[in-house]
Amino acid sequence: MKARLPKGVGGGPQNMQGLMRQAQKMQEDMEKAKEELAAKEYEIAAGGGAVTLKINGEKQITELNIDPDIIDPDDPETLTDILTAAFNEAIKRVDSDAEEVMGQITGSMGLPGMGGGLPGLF
Repeated sequence: MKARLPKGVGGGPQNMQGLMRQAQKMQEDMEKAKEELAAKEYEIAAGGGAVTLKINGEKQITELNIDPDIIDPDDPETLTDILTAAFNEAIKRVDSDAEEVMGQITGSMGLPGMGGGLPGLF
């Protein structure tokens, strides 16, 4: 007895060709998205704006500004905490943006998002 599969399910040259075309398009879309994400710049503020930084899509800090009024030689922990919060928020924002963009691309094929980032980029 032969099992019958619904139309469009199972092997066959046309299904395989369509799947290959779809995979190739997804790969092209992902490469373009990687380039666009790498070129993006994000601005982050922490400590009520006492610390601001800019980070690019490759997670490189491109600018860091610290308000001199928050530099207290007797309290370096406060500055350390604010800087840590700023750096962590910056990385989180880059990762979140990358995951959203890549999820839109892979979602069209029913694949899960990229999770922790883009291989080779993040």
